[in-house]
Order: sequence, then C-alpha cells, then structure tokens
Amino acid sequence: MSDEAAEDPSVGRAFPESGVRTIFFGSGGFGVPVLDALAASPALLIEAVVSAPDRPAGRKAALTPTSVTVRAGQLGLEVLKPERVRRPEAVEALRELRPDLIVLADYGQLIPRVLLDLPARGFLNLHPSALPRWRGAAPIPATILAGDTLSAVSLMVVTEEMDAGPIVATEPFEVRPDDTAITLEARAADAAARLVNRALPAWLAGRLVTRAQEESGATFTRPLRREDGLLNPDRPAAELERQVRAYQPWPGGYVETSLGRLIVWRSRVGPSEPGDVAGRLVAAGRDGLALATAADRLILEEVQLAGKKRGPAAELRRGHPGLV
Repeated sequence: MSDEAAEDPSVGRAFPESGVRTIFFGSGGFGVPVLDALAASPALLIEAVVSAPDRPAGRKAALTPTSVTVRAGQLGLEVLKPERVRRPEAVEALRELRPDLIVLADYGQLIPRVLLDLPARGFLNLHPSALPRWRGAAPIPATILAGDTLSAVSLMVVTEEMDAGPIVATEPFEVRPDDTAITLEARAADAAARLVNRALPAWLAGRLVTRAQEESGATFTRPLRREDGLLNPDRPAAELERQVRAYQPWPGGYVETSLGRLIVWRSRVGPSEPGDVAGRLVAAGRDGLALATAADRLILEEVQLAGKKRGPAAELRRGHPGLV
C-alpha cells in the first residue's frame, strides 16, 4: 500500500541534535519490535517507556513484568507502570518529561485527551489490522476467524474514539493458512517495526498527509472471554479449525468431554461419515479422534486435557478407549 506524501513547511523541522523527545506506550509482545525500532532510530530520544504494572502469573502467581518492560530494561530505558494512565499523578509524570512524540503499540488502556494533546509532533498508534477493518481489542484473532488472507499494520493518529483516527501509513503482511494468533502476531510485529523505520522519519519531517478512515467499512472486535473458546459443533468444521488457530494461546479452542475440558491445539477438516451426529466425538481411522460438526468433521490432531500435557489425540484415544 502506498502512502500519500506532500511537503508541509509548517510541520517539517530539522531534528534537534539530541533527537525528538519520545515516549513509548506498550505492554504485549507486539510492541517489542516496535520499541527496538524506536530505540535504534538516530532521530529519536526515548525519554521513557510506559507499560502495564507487573501482574501475578503462573501457578505460583509470581509478579511478572510485561514483555515490553523486560525489553526496556535490557535497553536501559526508564519504565513507568501506572495502574491507570489517566490518573493525575500519571499525567503529571508524563507531562514533566516534555515529549515531542508519543508512540503506542499494544498498550491496553484508553488514552485521555490531556495526554493526546501533550506531544507537539503527535500521539501515534500502531494497530495490527488494515483499519477500519478490525478495530478494537482483538484484531489478530478476528483476522484469522474471518479467513482473511492479507492484513496490514496501520500507523494512525490516536483520538478519543477507539482506533478511529486518521491513517498516517500502512504496512501489509500475509496471513497464511496455518497461522495461529501467535505466529500472525509475530509477523504483524515485524511489519510494525518496518513501518516505524519507513514512515516515522517522513512523518516527523512533515512529508506525510493523513487520510480519514472510511467509516462505512469499519468492523469491530471486543476483548476475548474464556467462553469464546468453546467449539460449537453446530458450526462447520472449517470455522472451528480457524477458531482453534485464532484463540491461541488464550482462551484456546476446546470441547467438553466425559474426561473434562479438552483443549484443541491443532486440527484439520475432514469429510463427514454416515452416522455422524454433530457434537459427538467420533473415531477417525485406526486411532484418530474427530468432532462431528454441522458440516464435515474437525479432525483433532494435538490436544490437552485440563491439568495434563498436550500431545497427539491418538494417544488420548488409546489411553481412554471409552471416549468414543
């Protein structure tokens, strides 16, 4: 995708010797390559990184920093971890840093107007979808669920309406037939870093013109919930196979069985056979396992019972012959 460019002397200015004072907002893994690209830019001076507070994780509930916090520490950057970025003390701490530019990627909080107006050179967001398609909290899973074959990272101006601001530039990336949310996010993150390297210098020099989003093409996503992972056999197997890939690592695609909840990590679509009843686990070949659905079978290849290790579905069937 090409980005419209134009000279604007009122915006373009020479970089100061120390670099453009910049703050980065990010928490998840998508933001790590973006932070690396910003930190490596000779045009920028990273004053601070803003990330989510450390949260309990794992069976021992040990306080764990975000991926961005870890990377910022490795880079020797100051990290701020406000519980709510809109609180007065958080706003004042950021104001004291006098940023010229703020860049956000995978942060997880809405930004108040007082911060949007703070940097003279803009408050920009990197969003992993071809906006206005898939605004909101879960664009990567939505891309896979819909069967999209091409997506993009959008560099946009942040406004108070979620993901609705003007587009600065975009960077396309491929969606592969076997992509999970994990692999697709990694590819989107690489595209975001390329976009930073390509578009941010031109933006700071005033050579990029924003374009408004087409509201008629807007689609929306919401935060994922545990129950979203339930594989509904009243839907075609092809949709359920995409669901398995879209909801990794969380909430995971799963079915309820006589052995308890069974998480499906890898699956494929196979033809129905006579006698199939949607919702039943059925034998597939000598040792295989499948879920009968409204159209075709979902062949279960790698599965995991709650509290157990993941492994081949055939092993599960051999160990529990009464399962089908």
